[in-house]
Amino acid sequence: MKTMTQQNQKGFTLIELMIVIAIIGILAAIALPQYQTYTKKARFSEVVLAASSAKGLVDVCFQTRGAGDLDNCKTPALVGLDTAGAAAGVHVLSVTVGDDGVVTAIGEDTVDDATYTLTPSVAGTADVPLGTLTWAQDGTCIAKGLC
Repeated sequence: MKTMTQQNQKGFTLIELMIVIAIIGILAAIALPQYQTYTKKARFSEVVLAASSAKGLVDVCFQTRGAGDLDNCKTPALVGLDTAGAAAGVHVLSVTVGDDGVVTAIGEDTVDDATYTLTPSVAGTADVPLGTLTWAQDGTCIAKGLC
């Protein structure tokens, strides 16, 4: 009479190990670019914050000296912006206020030199009271997915 012996499997086959490695590789290929974009967005938030401080100064200038337009609020000196202090962040290259109160912030190379622009316009519609500033966002950060 023959006896049947049963062999117990004591490990993984080469195919099983290769499949696991392939799955890990695919997940890493998807996750790494997402993580890099996430970290750039986090760095760029410093640029947005620097621009928002200048935006607040333009708002105050317009409310106190604007007289219905932005002519008195078109330079950093007129709004009281310390450009060196505003750009003191690690990822901020510069922050400035230009013609018509446009606030422009530029990021360092760690955020692909992206720009963030806030453009004010004087409102005067039925929905928004006259003498109120509304702000439009623009800049290269939008196309790069950073803001």
